[in-house]
Amino acid sequence: MEPISFIIPSRNNLSYLKMCYDSIRKNAGYRHEICFADDASSDGTWEWLQEIGEKDNLVKYYRNPGPDREGLTILYDSLVENVATTDRLFFFHSDMYLMPDAAEEIDKYLEDGVVVSLTRVEPPLHPEGPEKITKDFGIEPEELKEQELLDWYSRYEPNPTGYFEEYTEGVFAPWAITRKDFEAIGGHDPLFRPQSKEDSDIFNRLLLNGIEFKQTWGGLVYHMTCRGSRFNPMAGGGVGKDSPEWIHTTTKNMRNFIRKWGTQVQHDQFMKPIVSPVYSIGYELTEAADVAMLRALEPWCSYLVSPGAEEIYEYIEEEQPNTDYKLIEKMHQDIPNTPIYDIKVRFNPWNLSQQGFEILQKLPDIIKDSGSEGDRFELDIFDIWIEQMIEHQENNINAV
Repeated sequence: MEPISFIIPSRNNLSYLKMCYDSIRKNAGYRHEICFADDASSDGTWEWLQEIGEKDNLVKYYRNPGPDREGLTILYDSLVENVATTDRLFFFHSDMYLMPDAAEEIDKYLEDGVVVSLTRVEPPLHPEGPEKITKDFGIEPEELKEQELLDWYSRYEPNPTGYFEEYTEGVFAPWAITRKDFEAIGGHDPLFRPQSKEDSDIFNRLLLNGIEFKQTWGGLVYHMTCRGSRFNPMAGGGVGKDSPEWIHTTTKNMRNFIRKWGTQVQHDQFMKPIVSPVYSIGYELTEAADVAMLRALEPWCSYLVSPGAEEIYEYIEEEQPNTDYKLIEKMHQDIPNTPIYDIKVRFNPWNLSQQGFEILQKLPDIIKDSGSEGDRFELDIFDIWIEQMIEHQENNINAV
């Protein structure tokens, strides 16, 4: 087997990091390198990395000295560019226990043009889904029922329900890719720093770049579920309790995801990405919207005209720190003299209902399915002109 580089950033998650490392060495041996990044931790992570690095020459590590964190989005790529030495990259989470035979399953499917995901076994902290196996073998490293987990695995049948093949087409962590395919799209998009939605974004881009997804059901990890971010006690979270840090980043980056892709995150039942067409859509409001209305509308369009200059400036001052998009170039008081967007949507924001807002959220797919260039039509409260139906999603493939 060619060696694999495990890519593992971590922030204040030392007990999980130790469990993660032990499972890789127990169940995948010492042929693979493990690349850790310490993201300004204060729990002894850096000292432990130095200690373990002296004992294991295939442990590589990098430190963000802080005081501010860089986040998964940046550190994944820093590890790939500056630390990992192999051409096979495996993006792994510190709260995951690698099961026996998992590395062999990665090796079985990984090649240029293919991304391979292992199947997650998880305690019931999230709803069940057809893409994973829900079983509780502990939610803290000190509570891990390791022998019970391994005994269960010894009896595990890779096709327990009988309705799928040896792999399905989903993609999620942990996932493996060749360096060639990762670099072809420029890695992760720094728009989504420090973390949250960076994975959904890169999966969309990989799909558009022709990558095939294979989730192997013969290779497993036990995932203690978001203990490094969402439920991290060092960030104010707990078992099933969202940390304030995670709430802020996931809210901020969902809005950035919508700005970039025109929809929320979409996937099928097995977590294969669904990418809607991205059009150049301009909202022309017939009455001035207040800041709350602008906050709701702005991410869903390419250009926004609202007669109230004061409200626009107030919104931009509030929101600009949360995005790399230049809102001053996107939001204006007056309709442009020359067309700069392909699809015009005119409406009075004060007549907007929940039904109308749902139409705006689905508008790219509605236009794709039912629209034609040159159309002008009314839908709910909206007066819609389609000048052109040029799709722009391919422009999103490269990170920057």
